[in-house]
Amino acid sequence: MTLTDTGPIVAILDRDDSSHVKCVRAASQLPPGPMLTSWPCFVEAMYLLGAVGGYPYQAELWRLLATGRLALHDLLPGQIDRAAELMRKYQDRPMDLADASLVATAEARSLSAVFTLDGDFRIYRLANGATLDLIP
Repeated sequence: MTLTDTGPIVAILDRDDSSHVKCVRAASQLPPGPMLTSWPCFVEAMYLLGAVGGYPYQAELWRLLATGRLALHDLLPGQIDRAAELMRKYQDRPMDLADASLVATAEARSLSAVFTLDGDFRIYRLANGATLDLIP
C-alpha cells in the first residue's frame, strides 16, 4: 500500500496535467496493492478533477475507488487531533488538512513514503522526527 497525496491522483487522471506522464510512470513502479489516501485528499482530488474535467473525470476517481486501486483511510479521533496539532505546528507553511491527514495516516500505519508532488513533505516530520521518503 502506497500513501498517496492529491497531486498524483489528479495528475494520473488528467491527461493534460503537466505531471501526468511522470505520475503514470511512477504509479506503474509502485508496490502491488492500492494507493492509500485520506478522505481530505479524496475530497480535494474530487474538487480539482471536477474543475478541470467535470463529472467524467470525477467518475474516473470513483472508478479507482471501486476497483480497489485507491483505498481510503478513515482518520480515528486521535489521528484527527494529530492532524490539528500538525497544522498548528506548520502554520507558517501553511500545512493544509490534506497534508496533515497524510502525515497522521503515515504515523498510524507506520508508512515511510508518500507519492506526492508537494515539496512541503521534505519539511514535515513524523512524531519520531523522521521525514517521509518522496515518490517520485
